[in-house]
Amino acid sequence: MSESDFTRCARAIRFLCESVRDQPRLSDVAAQAGVSEFHFQRMFQRWAGISPKRFLQYLTLREARDLLRDSRSVLEASVELGLSSPSRLHDLFLTLEGMTPGQFKDLGSGVRVAWTVAPTPFGPALLAALDGRLCGLSFLEGDDPGPALAELRARWPRAEFRREALPHLAEALGARFRGEAGRPLSLLLQGSPFQLRVWEALLAIPEGRVLSYGDLARTLGAPGASRAVGAAVGRNPIAWLIPCHRIIQGSGALGGYHWGEGRKRVMLALERARVSA
Repeated sequence: MSESDFTRCARAIRFLCESVRDQPRLSDVAAQAGVSEFHFQRMFQRWAGISPKRFLQYLTLREARDLLRDSRSVLEASVELGLSSPSRLHDLFLTLEGMTPGQFKDLGSGVRVAWTVAPTPFGPALLAALDGRLCGLSFLEGDDPGPALAELRARWPRAEFRREALPHLAEALGARFRGEAGRPLSLLLQGSPFQLRVWEALLAIPEGRVLSYGDLARTLGAPGASRAVGAAVGRNPIAWLIPCHRIIQGSGALGGYHWGEGRKRVMLALERARVSA
């Protein structure tokens, strides 16, 4: 009886986890799965939800974090992980973490996060920016920014937090809340490759439309990953703009929402009204 694709992928994932410091090539991993590179690439994407290359990058980043926490230098970490130069580790951290390896080593020291509270149609919200890029948007319960600020600090330990006006961000977001294009907005997202793919897929859901967790998993080419998709949706750091409120349960029930089910209901009703108009 032939092996299932799931079994092949599980064996390939074990191999990647055990040999991450050797930086195996795609051909090496495909050989472990016992299939061609072309077939393995498609099979892995279908079952894991990300490409083998992205998965290896995520494992490399995880190992790099551990090495840097153990007081290894960026150069030492790069050599131990089989990377050709520290610049590759630098690029990997900037792409997936939004900070340099040195900044991560200091747990965010030297990073300055600016934040403010701004009114929105769905209540006051905490906006946060790093180097002019929006890195957080959280709705408040009442007027207390404390809980939202605590979540933000957990994502950027030891960063310097400063309350500032951020008029350009507030103006750009205000235009979007009114249904206008507004000035361009640059986002800074910090998450695993799979989380980033889920958040990117959320951005593609048109206003006035909803998808179930299963629907979203299928659009990602990972139909068996509904639970992982749900976890990534719940970790969305930028409310409303990355529209996780457009995801509902497969039964048609509204489902939960990090910033309150009542707020989610209002958001969806407003969007349907705009589309109908």
